[in-house]
Amino acid sequence: MTARYEKLWTAVRNGGIALLDGGVSTELERRGAPMKGGIWSGFAALDAWDVLVDTHRAYIDAGSNIITANTYASSRLMLEPSGFGENVRDINLKSIEAAQTARERCGVSDTLIAGSISHVIPFEQGSEGATRQPNIAAEDLYRAYAEMVSLHEEGGTDLILLEMMSLPARMKPLFRAASESSLPVWCGLSAKRKTKDGPIKSWHDETVDFADNVAAACVYQFDVLGTMHTRADLIADTIPLIQEQHSGPIMAYPDSGYFVAPHWQFVDVLSPEEFRNLVISWINQGVQIVGGCCGLGPQHIAAISDLSTMEHCAVT
Repeated sequence: MTARYEKLWTAVRNGGIALLDGGVSTELERRGAPMKGGIWSGFAALDAWDVLVDTHRAYIDAGSNIITANTYASSRLMLEPSGFGENVRDINLKSIEAAQTARERCGVSDTLIAGSISHVIPFEQGSEGATRQPNIAAEDLYRAYAEMVSLHEEGGTDLILLEMMSLPARMKPLFRAASESSLPVWCGLSAKRKTKDGPIKSWHDETVDFADNVAAACVYQFDVLGTMHTRADLIADTIPLIQEQHSGPIMAYPDSGYFVAPHWQFVDVLSPEEFRNLVISWINQGVQIVGGCCGLGPQHIAAISDLSTMEHCAVT
């Protein structure tokens, strides 16, 4: 545990409110960084370094206490099918370095860097042009996730952030790898609902109950559990499902808009004012770590910056 993490963690455990950043990949796209087919923003650390650093800086300047390294789409599972398997180490360490550089340039030494890991895998072509998810053995998944964990430890992130957890067969090897890390782990689950009053399901698999994914994560007693990359109007209904099984701090950070690979569609995106009102309602429900996901940018974080109870310490 880094001193930065211990400071924020103690404050949160004492009832404080901390701010995450917003969507890193979608803000990169908004700022002109290229999105590459099956790996989305996974190559940004190599071909859009300055844009990546400036994106992190914008979130720090907006008030984020935690920024997220751009490693969501840079596991071997994502890069190898696109021919970039030899770049896994370089891309991930440079992504972490970009976040560290932004922190240094902003002069805010206590900003945490979260190392994002997802279980996302590129679709492959099936029969008659249809796309399908590849079937990868659990041990192969585990090795790829363990590699990511190791790179975040080596690169010096303050915590591991599991993002968009929603497929049990992929979650479990990732949970195992993350639980073996020396770093604290925060786990973000994603949810969907077909109808207004229908059951809340896993984002990727509507046969799986969201509550069952919560239970699977709770086995590992991660520091923080929460809902992310989920429609903002569904977040409030997921919070009690987490609280029933998880006694620690809860986080919430929604998306807004939708994805048409490889580009985010900034359609009907929440205004900063709408976002702020929702965040206040989640805090009133007991959420202590708030921010945004895809489609939500620095202007949204700036709109909630006064809600943070964390102190920002300039580098001396």
